[in-house]
Amino acid sequence: MTPDQITLVQTSFARVLPIADTAATLFYHRLFELAPEVRPLFSEDMREQRRNLMQMLNVTVNGLNNLDRLVPMVEALGQRHVNYGVQEAHYQVVGAALLWTLAQGLGEHFTPDVADAWTSAYTLLAGTMQAGAHQAADVALAN
Repeated sequence: MTPDQITLVQTSFARVLPIADTAATLFYHRLFELAPEVRPLFSEDMREQRRNLMQMLNVTVNGLNNLDRLVPMVEALGQRHVNYGVQEAHYQVVGAALLWTLAQGLGEHFTPDVADAWTSAYTLLAGTMQAGAHQAADVALAN
């Protein structure tokens, strides 16, 4: 990611924070609409899940300036997601739901440059999570 893309992600996310619960609700509704098969991976009470999503996004977005510190945390998250039943194909649908949510929440502020910046950020983060998931799978096979 370029420094300009990082700035776009961070400034646009700052616009989403005031509507964090609404954005998280939109995200999960869209995710379950696109991939109803993932619904069982989540608890019935989504309140905590929405809060966790927004906290994770906040830490991640703010960590884009320090990838040396962020990457191990994101890899560990990917490793944990293996235990939750997350599969490789889920990453694409999560990305689509996230971009759709940002478009809804940001409205006119979701410009093509902002969309490209978020796509780059999600591609980086999803790839890092998937690398962590692959590491967890390799360890499980070795044992």
